Amino acid sequence: MKRLLHGIDVSNWQGTVDWGAHAKSGVAFAFAKATEGGDWSDRFFRRNWNGMRESWIVSGAYHFGRPKGDPAEHARHFLRTVQAAGGLRRGDLIALDLETNDGLPPDRVARYARRWCRFIEREAGVRPFIYTFLWFAKSGNCAGLGEYPLWIASPQQPRGQPIVPGPWTQWTIHQHSNSPLDRNVFHGSREELTRLGFDPR
Repeated sequence: MKRLLHGIDVSNWQGTVDWGAHAKSGVAFAFAKATEGGDWSDRFFRRNWNGMRESWIVSGAYHFGRPKGDPAEHARHFLRTVQAAGGLRRGDLIALDLETNDGLPPDRVARYARRWCRFIEREAGVRPFIYTFLWFAKSGNCAGLGEYPLWIASPQQPRGQPIVPGPWTQWTIHQHSNSPLDRNVFHGSREELTRLGFDPR
């Protein structure tokens, strides 16, 4: 039986993060917010990105999607921000945080997400995770995204037992707690997780 790998996710709301302490407590992977929309960058991202690396934590960066904007412009902004913080190394993870519709209908939200993901795949050679909520996916905002690994926010479900919404048939990461810190699990090993990340070949 596969064990659960433990992780966290952070943004500027957490301020300075003690990555060494998290690593000692068993945190094996983490995501840090890098960007939002087409021009906003998290002021703690560089510090978090380097802190994760120094503590041998599998490192992930995420973009908070704003579907009203241009997905290619947003993806370029994200990749520039990651590059400025040190760039991608083998095994690094990327995610799109898809949880707001900006007042747009579901088909427009899903189209934004698909285009953002395809741009990242083409330019960075890595398939992004999709972070979303059950109700948001059930509303049709994630149509056509089933090929991407699901990072499901479902704190009301037992750890490692989230409800999986369509278009997915299985989960990859489960955010099972959001207080006082967002906590996640991956069903597998560190090696299996990093295989879903950046590969420079």
